[in-house]
Amino acid sequence: MNDPYKVLGISPNATDDEVKNAYRELAKKYHPDNYGDNPLSDLAEEKMQEINEAYDAIIRMRRQGAAGGAASHTGYTGQSSGTRYADIRNLIRLGRTIDAETLLDGIPAPARDAEWYFLKGSVLYKKGWLDDAHNHFSTANRMDPSNPEYRAAFQRMEQQRYTGGYRAGPSAHDMNNACTCCNNLLCADCCCECMGGDLIPCC
Repeated sequence: MNDPYKVLGISPNATDDEVKNAYRELAKKYHPDNYGDNPLSDLAEEKMQEINEAYDAIIRMRRQGAAGGAASHTGYTGQSSGTRYADIRNLIRLGRTIDAETLLDGIPAPARDAEWYFLKGSVLYKKGWLDDAHNHFSTANRMDPSNPEYRAAFQRMEQQRYTGGYRAGPSAHDMNNACTCCNNLLCADCCCECMGGDLIPCC
């Protein structure tokens, strides 16, 4: 692949934070979900793959002592999702859930493995979206049932869910139901108004 620093549009002397910021900005710009059925979606996915590989290459080289880009980068090939996940795990540990989620969402859907679902579930859990976190832990455990970390997280959520240990946060489905509820109340209010009744308080 090309020089990973050029792919991210930064200098080899960029700080680690500058590398991460450049990656996040490009991930937001080229994430395939932004293009939907647009004819450019395939190009966006290819660009996202290139961005992921460049970011992984830089992190790997810096961890191997090649900080500042003193070594040649042109020979890099392949991708190591483990490098990116290690960075995401660290962000989650530091409580930087927004940054962690940005990196996770920048990974194209076809490349999302069991660890991706586990880490996304961890982010959702910290955000309080417990029902969605449960679903992601379930997917991670289903994709890799032999992993004790995924299994333990899923079992904890199962136990909390069925013993009343948490009140699930609103999912997209719940929000739709809430909107339907409000619409029904508004309709009932209109009927009451026509019949001379009092205003029905809505949510």
